[in-house]
Amino acid sequence: MEAGPVLVVVEYDVDPETEARFVEAMGSLKTIRRRDGAIRWNLFRNLTEQGRFIESFIVESWLEHLRQHERFTVSDREVEEMVNRFLREGGKPRMMHFISEKVRGKKSSGGHTA
Repeated sequence: MEAGPVLVVVEYDVDPETEARFVEAMGSLKTIRRRDGAIRWNLFRNLTEQGRFIESFIVESWLEHLRQHERFTVSDREVEEMVNRFLREGGKPRMMHFISEKVRGKKSSGGHTA
């Protein structure tokens, strides 16, 4: 439960005609995520697929992310529903969760550079 940090990624398939309004609506979702503990938040546009966006945010731990769900209010749900109205017909956001791995660097042997 204390493992982290946790990267949360949400993929959106937005109707291309509503992209500008979707991006504007995401500003409200950003405020909610930050208020509820996200230490970093970004929205990325796919350069090769029109209408495809990725929202990413980082929380300190898995437990903190679970607490985010508890903090979600009725008005927060309305913001989420507003954002989802910009998705292509029948589309739903796809949410993924990643926990940071501790990776040790290899020691260099013999002074070779790559």
